[in-house]
Amino acid sequence: VVPDVVPYELMKLRLLNASHQALCYFGYLAGYRLVHEVAQDQLFANFLLDYMNREATPTLAPVPGIDLDAYKLQLIERFSNAAVRDTVARLCAESSDRIPKWLLPVIRENLAAGRDVSLSAAVVASWARYAEGVDEHGEPITVVDRLADRLQKIAAQQQDNPLAFVENRELFGDLAGEPDFTEPYLNALNSLHTKGSRSTLEALATRSTTV
Repeated sequence: VVPDVVPYELMKLRLLNASHQALCYFGYLAGYRLVHEVAQDQLFANFLLDYMNREATPTLAPVPGIDLDAYKLQLIERFSNAAVRDTVARLCAESSDRIPKWLLPVIRENLAAGRDVSLSAAVVASWARYAEGVDEHGEPITVVDRLADRLQKIAAQQQDNPLAFVENRELFGDLAGEPDFTEPYLNALNSLHTKGSRSTLEALATRSTTV
């Protein structure tokens, strides 16, 4: 029994749970269908670790008895376990419930502290691109979400209004009015449309080495 469970809960939400979302949309768009296949791809694994190190960890309070660096590597190892055979589609499901609870608090805390949110914004952009309902190979995506119809209608407007998805205040509040979020979001969304997931992650990785 620990005196304060909040640090442990936030660790799970912002490292384990949010990392599922950081993995799944990029992975599905690129053609992966099993979680371990995505996590075994070094490009995707490096992106996850960058997200956890650069954006999730600064929002966490100290977690007594936990080696966070070891925990993050254990998560990637767990995601890479072929014996589990978890599906990427399962991680992509019900995103309108998951993203606001697991990822948006990371974005808001980092914005309030003046920290970079490029990787988290790219995850949101990957969800927005996924919600368009077709992957990079032209294969249809079955969007499983309580708001699926509404999200797909909004996502269909992105070619004309790239901020359409995050202007949904029910999910994103006032984030569409935060330039430090919208600039990396729009960059990532445009890259996903024009270059695809791998090139988008490669550009983010290159940027990570220069900040």
